[in-house]
Amino acid sequence: MTATFEVLTTGYAHDRVAGTVTLLRDGDTVAVVDPGMVADRRLILDPLAAAGVEPGQVTDVVFSHHHPDHTLNAALFPEARFHDHMAVYHDDVWEDRDADGFQLAPSIRLIKTPGHTAEDISTLVTTGQGLVVLTHLWWGAEGPADDPFAPDREQLRAARQRVLALEPALIVPGHGAPFAPTHTTPL
Repeated sequence: MTATFEVLTTGYAHDRVAGTVTLLRDGDTVAVVDPGMVADRRLILDPLAAAGVEPGQVTDVVFSHHHPDHTLNAALFPEARFHDHMAVYHDDVWEDRDADGFQLAPSIRLIKTPGHTAEDISTLVTTGQGLVVLTHLWWGAEGPADDPFAPDREQLRAARQRVLALEPALIVPGHGAPFAPTHTTPL
């Protein structure tokens, strides 16, 4: 089984900030990862529509962590279940569960990757192009090597090593375009 992924909007973090927002599809699962801050909501909604998906068709939303630049536009998806490091939320139901190893779909699963925050998770997607990892362990291809928000530098390094050991074909970082990791990818 394989899933598809499509970056709806590429984020940035300079004098302004926007998160990278990604669409995943695997069978009946239609997931959006990190629907946070963008200059205009159309930057999420227009590419979603171009992909043939209406907001009400999104079944799941994943938060890599709880910073507003990755969560602010979650309410665009009224039918979705919401996933974070410790639970699944839908309407007024809060279902505790450990994110590590949680399967959203046959080709989409979550793992705990504390680093940028202590509560970070990454989304692993098996695609026809290989493994794609959506994560905030890197803001972009260049790192930063030392994340200024990371509460524990060694925890960040360990989580980055865990992801790189999976040998992903691509990493979709929190604030940049997808990149293929190399020996120069910051640890």
